[in-house]
Amino acid sequence: MGLEKPDSDQLVVPADEEHPANLICELCRNFYGNGWVTGTGGGISIRDRSRNLIFLAPSGVQKERMMPLNIFVMDFKTKEYIRRPLKLKPSSCTPLFMATYIMRDTGACIHTHSQNAIMCTLLFEDVFEISCIEQIKAIPKVTGSGNLLYSDRLVIPIIENTEKEEQLEPSLRKAILDYPGTTAILVRRHGIYVWGETIWKAKIYNEAIDYLLELAVKMKQLGIPTVKSS
Repeated sequence: MGLEKPDSDQLVVPADEEHPANLICELCRNFYGNGWVTGTGGGISIRDRSRNLIFLAPSGVQKERMMPLNIFVMDFKTKEYIRRPLKLKPSSCTPLFMATYIMRDTGACIHTHSQNAIMCTLLFEDVFEISCIEQIKAIPKVTGSGNLLYSDRLVIPIIENTEKEEQLEPSLRKAILDYPGTTAILVRRHGIYVWGETIWKAKIYNEAIDYLLELAVKMKQLGIPTVKSS
């Protein structure tokens, strides 16, 4: 696995750049650069299907300074941590990440505090909707084959924020059930959760959705409907 000794800070850093521990650190720096995660907010989790493991960014570590030795590792079957770094706490996002793995059989989940996401939760009521924008074609149909078409309507449910992150789990689970075609959940005044079949798919979806969220804010400012009428 490349990560050694549970309940310790000792680590043999994986040489493979594609190892989940390395990818989480790389993507956290990437998202920090995009302004999607600041301070210690947000998080990323990757599922290693071959070994039935879940890799999780920790709580309380600045995303641009995260290192592989900070990464938690959970056994997917038992839900027990097989690596738990000293002096760090597991991410409070963990129950929500796990919900996507269990309910959608996903391979990765990303949580950001994107300002575009937050603004859209203030401009839309129960769901975010947009259509007839080319970037929509990057988003999967989920309940069908292939991706959405240019003329399709992208719908992302919005759930209400809570005082503690883990308290969002019931609302997120309900939204996943109520919107089987979604690959993301917006949290009002908080941010967004995006998942995908692999970490690279989740990254694509997150980037495409954030582009659409930013565009929607600008459309609202100009009085342009985000859903094009027939």
